[in-house]
Amino acid sequence: MLKDFTQGIIWTRLILFAIPLLLSSLVQQLYNTVDLIFVGNLLGTAASSAVGASSLLITCLVGFFGGMSVGAGVVVAHAFGAGEQTKLKQAVHSSVALCLVGGVLLMLAGYLLAPFYLRLVNTPQALQADAVGYLRIYVFSFVPLVTYNICSGMLRALGDSQTPLYAQLVGGIGNVLLDALLLMGFDYGIEGVAWATVFAQSLAAALILLKLARLDNSYALRLKELRFSPEPLYNIVGIGFPAGIQSLVITLSNVVVQYHINAISVPAIAAFTAYFRVELVIYLPILAIGQTAMVFVGQNMGAHQFQRVKEGTNQCLAVGLVLTAVLSGLALMFGEQLFRVFAKDKEVIELGLQIIHITFPYYFIYLVLQVFGDSLRGMGVSKPPMLIILLNICLIRTVLLFLIVPNYPDVRGVALTYPVTWALTAVCMFGYYVYYRKKHLEVGGEN
Repeated sequence: MLKDFTQGIIWTRLILFAIPLLLSSLVQQLYNTVDLIFVGNLLGTAASSAVGASSLLITCLVGFFGGMSVGAGVVVAHAFGAGEQTKLKQAVHSSVALCLVGGVLLMLAGYLLAPFYLRLVNTPQALQADAVGYLRIYVFSFVPLVTYNICSGMLRALGDSQTPLYAQLVGGIGNVLLDALLLMGFDYGIEGVAWATVFAQSLAAALILLKLARLDNSYALRLKELRFSPEPLYNIVGIGFPAGIQSLVITLSNVVVQYHINAISVPAIAAFTAYFRVELVIYLPILAIGQTAMVFVGQNMGAHQFQRVKEGTNQCLAVGLVLTAVLSGLALMFGEQLFRVFAKDKEVIELGLQIIHITFPYYFIYLVLQVFGDSLRGMGVSKPPMLIILLNICLIRTVLLFLIVPNYPDVRGVALTYPVTWALTAVCMFGYYVYYRKKHLEVGGEN
């Protein structure tokens, strides 16, 4: 069901919209984990490594088109909030056309360049054949993957966060069942895992497209009307491309973080691997709140309800701060139990506890930068948040790693760079949010 955020009680609408977003992220994490369990337990270490060789490329592409979905979502939210049916129809059809063209180009490039990419990331020769075979099948999921991401962004912009959740849940169940069938029933190996992913992504994308086709007739998806309309396409790319580049560069910058972690010790590597799983209990709710702020702000910007934009951002921040404080406190209290889910070694658990005692008390700062950054994107402002993130999270964090870790070569040295760069980013993001709001949204007494 579509939700109009331009009217009604703000905080209740925010919470009801955010819950399916959070559940969708949890479902995605769950069936990705199941994939790893199937491969690791049924096919062994070599197969897991062959699949893992493609992980950076896949993460980069998912992140980039997740960013592009921001552009589609903001343009759709503005048109929906303003009640401009023609612009909304053009935005929907331009976005779907972009999915199909972009997905096909990515698929062709991925298929042709798979061997080159795997050599570039120094994949061991013994794994090359399996890794190339896996990746060349996986690339067939790029069209539905791009379609799901961008079209889900549009549905959320229309106030529907439930359909993307249901589509991902159905796709995830299909992925698990097909993994079991192809690996255990037909012994397809890692190619079976790749085909299961293609099927799951295609099923999820088909359900999303079906929902778009069943919207109000004035802007429902009609395949015969697919075309690029210059104005919405320009705005989609103008907002989405910086967000996509931001996600891409952050993923690549994490390689630098991993370099420093790898230089410490094997237990340190295991501790951070577990930490990146444990922190999801705090990170995923923050991400859902940020996405909610973006949709809320987008619709109300379109409706020119600038006071409601301000109130929605503030209430997202308030709800997020309370939730983050509770989750951080619980995670610190039960940290040892959380780490035992992912690690059994006592030294690894102890190192993990050292990491969360440095980062988790300050995770509320990450909530601040997320909410104000997504609110700016909801206003249609994408480049400044990207530059702020790249400066602090990528550049300054990289410099701090090279300055701190050689002098403090343990997990605490790496962990310390997180709250420091979160704080710098939050200050910059809040400062720009206040500047932009006063300059553009408070003219003529409207605030």
